[in-house]
Amino acid sequence: MAKGRRGTIWFSALLQVWLLAACGGSSASPAQSITLYTCVNDTTIQPVVTQYQATHPGAKVALFRAPTGQLNARVASDIRTGGLKADVIWGCDPLTVQDYVAQGLVGGWTPETEIPATVRTPDYVGIAMLYIVAITRKGVKAPASWPDLASAGKVAVPDPNLAASALGALGFFGTKFYANLKEHGAVQVGTPDDVTTGVAQGTYDAGMTIANSAYAAQQKGSPITVSWPKPGAVAIYGPVAISKTTKNAEAAKDFISYVTSREGQTVIGRAGSYPTLPDVAGPEKPNGAPIVYPDWNALTSQKAALLEDYAKIFGS
Repeated sequence: MAKGRRGTIWFSALLQVWLLAACGGSSASPAQSITLYTCVNDTTIQPVVTQYQATHPGAKVALFRAPTGQLNARVASDIRTGGLKADVIWGCDPLTVQDYVAQGLVGGWTPETEIPATVRTPDYVGIAMLYIVAITRKGVKAPASWPDLASAGKVAVPDPNLAASALGALGFFGTKFYANLKEHGAVQVGTPDDVTTGVAQGTYDAGMTIANSAYAAQQKGSPITVSWPKPGAVAIYGPVAISKTTKNAEAAKDFISYVTSREGQTVIGRAGSYPTLPDVAGPEKPNGAPIVYPDWNALTSQKAALLEDYAKIFGS
């Protein structure tokens, strides 16, 4: 009798342990899984996701990656079919992410971070920088200033409707700059990487691209020269923001806290992007290289008109 009772108690205890483990496993898994939308290139995003998952056991990141134009199309499709499916969006420029904020899709929370206030708002935090620089094919004179680019031969420019960095450059330079390039034979391509590839292969003599793309190609042996013309390379920061409708808020906040931390910023720098924490190492940047910054607040209201005027130059 006593033996049977002990067996019953032992079985009941074992059953409770099993049920607790099962319940714990089933509730923890969904909370640690997020969907991330980004326009950041694979060279950067894959190491970041891999390291995050490696240092956060059980965490899973489902990734959708595309240039900004296609990212916008994906977000618009989500809205038409029931709502944003991303838990986190890592954009490539503040104008795009501010549009998402204005639509009520993201924002409302940011983590504590050492990242400078100049690239932060209450709704998003800049975690990587892009610098628009000039590249020239071997044997072509590098432009000392941006207006000199028009005299560099056949010039390629990225599409601001497709690439966020190109939109930032358009905002800084204005349409007269691009009209002058067009008058001298400039052509529009897709992304900054397309510019880099075209100049490296000799299809174009020069172009506007992002620094990390240019230096990566140069390190692989591409016959190009990278320059930071006066008044400076155009700096564009890429913000990260949480979805306002996420069902995985804690996991989303955990990921954002990671990429804004010193550890996450270090991974971003080692992956070939420029971190926004000033003392964290990133890709090559010449000492004293001149840098200029668009007026993002002003550009928020000017974006539509700029793209409309730009389309009159290079087409839509």
